[in-house]
Amino acid sequence: MRQEKEPLYRRVNSKTHGVGHGDGGKAKWERNTKKSARDPSMRGTMHKTHRHGLDYTPLFKFLISKVGQDWTDVHREAVSRLDREEPIFWLVSLTEEDGQPYVRIGKSSYFCGLYVDDENRLALVDPNLTADLMKPFCACCTHTLNGQRLTQSYAAED
Repeated sequence: MRQEKEPLYRRVNSKTHGVGHGDGGKAKWERNTKKSARDPSMRGTMHKTHRHGLDYTPLFKFLISKVGQDWTDVHREAVSRLDREEPIFWLVSLTEEDGQPYVRIGKSSYFCGLYVDDENRLALVDPNLTADLMKPFCACCTHTLNGQRLTQSYAAED
């Protein structure tokens, strides 16, 4: 009997009072204006393509744990355990030139950027990047890199 592996995403509570989704509200103010009567884009759906209630942190940790392994195998396993392929490429770029040292996910969570090297292996864009080297970008949040809290304190630049 073969046991299925856990999905690489988790559902989070999106119905609780006070959970913000960044929807804004701009469309509701522009919907019934004279400008909207002439603008064809205002006649479309108000539903965005953003999906609320999914957390891809397990995917990002999975990808980072697979550094040095064959990209084809890693990609195949990740796709089989996801609801869609797009979140993989939030972290992974197919060339080193397109890669970023770190990628911001959410308000204050950062993950190391990855790329596929010439030998079709998953690699870190900046292998020297650690939570000890990064500085927080504001004083109000707890910043993390790959799930580890940044150790340096925030210093306002003049």
